[in-house]
Amino acid sequence: MKNKYHLLAISVLALLPFTISATTYPVTVTDADGQKITLKHEPKRVVLQDGRDILTLALLDRSNPFERVVAWNNNLKKSDPQTVALLEQKWKSNINAIPDMGFNDKGEVNTEQVIAQKPDVLIAQLRAKPALEGSGVVSRLKDANIPIIYIDTFLEPIKNTKESVDLLGVILNKESEAKAYTDFYQQHLSNIQSKTQLIKQKPRVFVEAKAGANGDSCCFTHNNAGWGGLVQAAGGDNIGSHFLPGASGVVSLEQVISTNPDVYIVTGSRWVNKNSIAAPFGYGVTNKEVQEGFNRLKSRIGFSQISAVENNRLYGVYHNFYNHPYNIVGLEYLATFIYPEQFSELKPEDTYKEIIQKYTTLPSAEAIWGAKAVK
Repeated sequence: MKNKYHLLAISVLALLPFTISATTYPVTVTDADGQKITLKHEPKRVVLQDGRDILTLALLDRSNPFERVVAWNNNLKKSDPQTVALLEQKWKSNINAIPDMGFNDKGEVNTEQVIAQKPDVLIAQLRAKPALEGSGVVSRLKDANIPIIYIDTFLEPIKNTKESVDLLGVILNKESEAKAYTDFYQQHLSNIQSKTQLIKQKPRVFVEAKAGANGDSCCFTHNNAGWGGLVQAAGGDNIGSHFLPGASGVVSLEQVISTNPDVYIVTGSRWVNKNSIAAPFGYGVTNKEVQEGFNRLKSRIGFSQISAVENNRLYGVYHNFYNHPYNIVGLEYLATFIYPEQFSELKPEDTYKEIIQKYTTLPSAEAIWGAKAVK
């Protein structure tokens, strides 16, 4: 009987949900730059170099992602005002009270004003490190004993997004919340890669990032970072990786035409730019607006000569997924664009809704995150 009850106890314990203990401080972590940083206590005052990372905090500080933020760069207000409006529905008083430091990738910021907020830590995207060092921000914060912790959702989006969420989970004493999301992320990632890794002939894919955001010019794209990394993770041959020496740059329309892409993908948002002819994506966007955007982009000189456009393989997706903690949704859209038959049952819009409803307390709203151009 003793053995019977002992085995029963083991079986019951095996069924209990896995729990993670709280972070014990001081804690030493290794960030996306390989720095080992020791934090003596839980950070209560945080500065965000990239405002999109408020959506990472939404996975961790779920009741109020702005709770710890004492300064940030609200770059979403230019690239996606609808998301800012959605955040304001619930946390407007918090947002209004937080200084917008205007941080950018060139390191332009009033460092003294940042220091005046008395932050425990500054969270920055790794891609911004050279500019922050070059402008003297890093050295001045070091002198003020304010650590910079680098995360990454751009340079190596698939590898480092999960690691960055887990890193912040440890730093902010939200390890359980972080693991819940990264387990979900890995499950969806594995679902895609288990199918695409069996495909030997990779379709040629060109992503025109921010297509039409500044008028009718073409063709800005990413190499192995950002959208390029996501295309590769989705099992495509990213054309930008063949031409660009850096993370991003312009490939001429003539070069794009000559590569005969199998799939052409534009990224878009409702840019705050009077010259924009982009196809908008995101909250509050209608199918009519998306298709009108596709038509504007297709009317550009020479664009109809691109093989993918001629063959009705033109698609669009929400731009900010390239550098976003919910980039798994963008990855799923890419999979459905590149391999429509293999992923005919996949519904990325449902994945996004599940993230919002299960792992955050962000308000829900109707949105279009990806679409195919109607011929």
